[in-house]
Amino acid sequence: MSIIKNLWWFFKLEKRRYLLGISALSLVAVLNLIPPRILGDVIDAITQRDLTRAELIWNLLWLILVALAMYWLRYIWRMYIIGTSYRLGQIIRYQLFEHFTKMSPSFYQKYRTGDLMAHATNDINSLTRLAGGGVMSAVDASITALVTLITMFFTISWQMTLIAVLPLPLMALATSRLGRKTHESFKQSQAAFSELNNQVQESVSGIKVTKSFGYQEQELAAFQQTNEMTFKKNMVTMKYDVMFDPLVLLFIGSSYVLTLLMGSVLVSDNQITVGNLVTFITYLDMLVWPLMAIGFLFNMVQRGSVSYERINALLEQESDIKDPIEPLSGIENGSLTYHIDHFQYENEPTLSDIHFILEKGQTLGLVGQTGSGKTTLIKLLLREYDVTQGSISLNGHDIRQYRLADLRSLIGYVPQDQFLFADSILENVRFGNADLSFQEVEEATQLSQVYDDIMAMPEGFETVIGEKGVSLSGGQKQRIAMSRAMILNPEILILDDSLSAVDAKTEHAIIENLKQTRQNKSTIITAHRLSAVVHADLILVMQDGRIIERGSHDELIQAGGWYAATYAAQQLEGEEV
Repeated sequence: MSIIKNLWWFFKLEKRRYLLGISALSLVAVLNLIPPRILGDVIDAITQRDLTRAELIWNLLWLILVALAMYWLRYIWRMYIIGTSYRLGQIIRYQLFEHFTKMSPSFYQKYRTGDLMAHATNDINSLTRLAGGGVMSAVDASITALVTLITMFFTISWQMTLIAVLPLPLMALATSRLGRKTHESFKQSQAAFSELNNQVQESVSGIKVTKSFGYQEQELAAFQQTNEMTFKKNMVTMKYDVMFDPLVLLFIGSSYVLTLLMGSVLVSDNQITVGNLVTFITYLDMLVWPLMAIGFLFNMVQRGSVSYERINALLEQESDIKDPIEPLSGIENGSLTYHIDHFQYENEPTLSDIHFILEKGQTLGLVGQTGSGKTTLIKLLLREYDVTQGSISLNGHDIRQYRLADLRSLIGYVPQDQFLFADSILENVRFGNADLSFQEVEEATQLSQVYDDIMAMPEGFETVIGEKGVSLSGGQKQRIAMSRAMILNPEILILDDSLSAVDAKTEHAIIENLKQTRQNKSTIITAHRLSAVVHADLILVMQDGRIIERGSHDELIQAGGWYAATYAAQQLEGEEV
């Protein structure tokens, strides 16, 4: 029962509601004893031929009152036990989501989206069922069984009671062994569900690629294989699940047989009446639910234990990137200094000998072949990763001395793989601040040269763009993502190859807007098309994680190196087009 210990913090948090629900459930268990007693008394009165109409009516009124009381009490315990359990799901779901927002990229390289979704849905549902149905089963089974057995023992026949409970220790042993098997099988089925969730999520996200390559049949076959594997794992779990009820009923049937044998002997010896025997058998029937509930409880405990272990394993993961113990009290934009001797992802060298200074208000251009290290330089500034040998300083302080929230509040970032939400264009643009006015949204989209495209759409800014902006072109996605960053007027604006999908005329217009609106603010632009960085104060040419050329556009053209050759080739291509 370590899962109960692990969730004790929640039961303490909601102790008042649980105590009220348990009290109502206990009263129901006690009131349940009254109808069988009334039934037995009526049968004895009928047998002795002394039942009067007044007694019958009075007994019927008692049955109605008890029924109404149990109706009200059952409503109470369902609201305060089952209802309260949903609070646990809410709390853990929030903890998970908050944890996800704090984790570094290495965490998401280890765990796939579908797996994380499975933890946030199936596993949390298992814990909710344990905190609701599990608590109800435990309390109801114990209280109902206890008061019923005491009543049977002291008010009817202690001999029949002892005979009736003989099979129960064997049942406890059998269900315990079955519970251990359920635990292991459910653990495997939950892992299989995560794998299935992963495959569905990736397949749906990449459906366009799948279709463009004509890969539907192979994708369907791969899905069917995972689906079949998940089905088999679930069937193993179901096999153990469905064995609980027949197992319990087997031992309950044994109790009935022993009770009838013993009861017939006691009735023959006039030690009990027929009404007593009927009442006893009715009480024995009332023990069916507690014994069944034990099976349900074992099932939910095993499932809850597995789910808690899976969720806790995620929550115990620590981010590689942390706030400093004693962070600086504030942050201001200033000169940006890179002093990196060496940096690598895990065991793969990525950057070496990176040294440069970008003054406040200047524009930095980063160019070079794919994989040269441009995006890595940006990710280090965003502290998605930390420099291992060297430092990055802002306004004279190592960026690791600032709070992450403070550092990133200065930065507007437009990544290579823009992510747009399945919402309206208006809400996507003002995602960073929902209080921004419509006029500010319009101005931002005009700066990024996407305003006319939006107004040409039937619903304008209220156009819902679908998941990841599926209804937009590549250039429209880039420019809306730029609007989202530019509307915040950040002190440092980073455009990571964010102009690759726009034409040369639109690119020129955007660059001119940036030059006019971002005076005294720093801008970093990575690009493959060199026309996007010709205006930059400092251009760095990257190759294999190193800076091989640096200077302004004119200086690099005069140097006659990679930059000059690439710029000339791109200009020639533009003329041919």
